[in-house]
Amino acid sequence: MEPAILDVDLLAFEQGTDRQRQAVVDGVMRSLATGFVVTRSDLPADLLDEAYGLLERFFVQPALLKATFSAPGSCGQTGYTGVLVETAAGEQRADWKEMLNWAQPLPPQHPLRRRFPLLYPEQVLPEPLVPGITAVLGRFHRAIAELQRRFLRVIATGLGAHPQFFDAVVAEGPTLTRAVRYPPMDQAPEPGHVWAAAHGDINLITALPRATAPGLQVRVGERWVEAVAPEGQVILNSGLMLEWLSNGRIPTGWHRVVAPPGWSAERLSVVQFCHPRPSTVLAPLVSCIDAGHPQHHAAVMAADALEAVLYDINLLTSSRS
Repeated sequence: MEPAILDVDLLAFEQGTDRQRQAVVDGVMRSLATGFVVTRSDLPADLLDEAYGLLERFFVQPALLKATFSAPGSCGQTGYTGVLVETAAGEQRADWKEMLNWAQPLPPQHPLRRRFPLLYPEQVLPEPLVPGITAVLGRFHRAIAELQRRFLRVIATGLGAHPQFFDAVVAEGPTLTRAVRYPPMDQAPEPGHVWAAAHGDINLITALPRATAPGLQVRVGERWVEAVAPEGQVILNSGLMLEWLSNGRIPTGWHRVVAPPGWSAERLSVVQFCHPRPSTVLAPLVSCIDAGHPQHHAAVMAADALEAVLYDINLLTSSRS
């Protein structure tokens, strides 16, 4: 039987009986066989709506004005990234999208910023252009980051680790939130572009609250399935780093964003990529290795894995032209 994407209750894991907790863990692990799971979110609907309203005010501005909030050398880790820049690994055509990126800043002399300046750039947000946007996007980032940290406790339990295994792994990590505007397809410069070509994320897990329009498709088995986050819930997908840590027991969730046939409007979404601290050594958990599952992946440092992907998707400064 083909695995299915399930809707699980995070609160039942946190507040339920032992039997309810185990049922949530079992459901999450079965669902993540697809690379995806849906859960209830604590993100207030009015906060998401407020964030989208402010982001729309930014993205409607002229391209040259938006470009003043780019952060040269940040490799898409903060600030504005224009259309036709990010390119899915292995694709020839860039994605038809533009982005605004932000993260939780660390103090200037923090050891992680000094050691990994690429992953902890000075934050650039269009506060002068859209007053109030910094505070709202900061609240949004913290709310989703907390949700992902809590959900990783379910995953850790399912992998046979301590529920709090990931707490220290993601503490002060370069978790990134990204607002993505997908312009109408009839404005693309040439045929062949899509909003976002098929790809898997590099990080641990990614949270996708509801977007302003359809278009997200996830791969389940050999099929592409339309995916829409219900009101008050988020879609979570697993990334390559989690696949490595789980020794392949949790595969990377492959997805793409494609305009529906005849769709003439734009699409706006906000997603968050949960990253481990860059010094984390991504080696398969002992609990995921046995005679039936020999170690499949060699250890790699999280910073090295992330920078390799930034190069592949054309965001690293020295990447291909």
